[in-house]
Amino acid sequence: MNGIKDKAAIVGIGETEFSWDSGRSEIQLACEAIKAACDDAGISPHQIDGLVRYEMDSNHETLLVQSLGIPNLRHWESVSYGGGAGNAVVGHAAGAIAAGFCNYVVCFRAANLRSQLRLGQARNPERIAGGAQSFAAPWGNMAPAHHFGMFVRRYMHLYGATSQHFGWVAVTLREHASRNPRALRQTPITLDDHQNSRMVVDPLHLLDICQENDGAAAIIMTSPDRAKDLRHADTPILVEAAAQGSGPQNDGIIYRPDLSIAESVNTAKDLWARAKLGPSDIDALMFYDHFTPFCLLNLEAYGFFPFGEAKDFVDGGHNIRFDGALPTNTHGGNHSEAYIHGLTHTQEAVRLIRGTSSSQPPNKTINRVLSCSSVAQLSAAVIIRRG
Repeated sequence: MNGIKDKAAIVGIGETEFSWDSGRSEIQLACEAIKAACDDAGISPHQIDGLVRYEMDSNHETLLVQSLGIPNLRHWESVSYGGGAGNAVVGHAAGAIAAGFCNYVVCFRAANLRSQLRLGQARNPERIAGGAQSFAAPWGNMAPAHHFGMFVRRYMHLYGATSQHFGWVAVTLREHASRNPRALRQTPITLDDHQNSRMVVDPLHLLDICQENDGAAAIIMTSPDRAKDLRHADTPILVEAAAQGSGPQNDGIIYRPDLSIAESVNTAKDLWARAKLGPSDIDALMFYDHFTPFCLLNLEAYGFFPFGEAKDFVDGGHNIRFDGALPTNTHGGNHSEAYIHGLTHTQEAVRLIRGTSSSQPPNKTINRVLSCSSVAQLSAAVIIRRG
């Protein structure tokens, strides 16, 4: 059953500039991004009556209602877990529209993730670890790169992927960012640059890891009927399907039945079943690139290739370039554009369908895009399409 299919339209996207130090509060960043998305849609912030936020976002509903002048917030909710929430907030927003809970819903993420809290660092190492961390923190396994490095090393051992395969992902994402005026890191890199970059946690080089930055992004949705009267009525963009998923053991990332397989295999099963589609129906891929190896894991978890075969597809970078067989993270992703917990990936999917991406594929029309995650704990995915 797919209760949201084509019942919600993405009508506006907006963001702040991305920076290493915004010099502004997180509520100001949120309001700027939401106002930009409203301007893109052609509505006033006062028309917003639904809101879906990341649970970890510091901007709560009451503060946003007051700051944006929303007269009546008829629906609000939050989605837990950072990386897995990027597509989940989009799916939840579509569900709110489909259910008739609200007329115009915004999903957003705003954070100073460089000038304030830095998620890539080990946090609170002086505290006594509990739960799964009690088996990791005493041995120095405290930061995301520590956890995911173990995950990736196991994947390499089983399937023969190498650091050079991951390097081609980094080179391609940076090439896309070099074409993107919003991107923080626009200088092209080579495979040698990747291989010679500092080893942070074996097998992850510095250029395998997403950046930390300040900024905000927002997306506005409404019903397809209302979308006909708005700014982008000539290019309706519909949410076709959404799914979330987990595995049986998620706490601590590395404690799972198979360390080389992400829980997103479950997300993918539900997504394709609800959409009544398959990987061959997808024109472009936006994957959550917290670390470059997860390009391969996403390609396999979502069924584009059998396990162990994605490495051959990404080798050389040609297939995942904006002008390749499967344009992938054409904005540069978390890796090179900006890290806004994945919400910019759905925004880029919208640009590809509108035909306004800075890395618009020259030889194909983009009609359907998959935005997905395989963060090795909780994952979410959405398919959006041209209406």
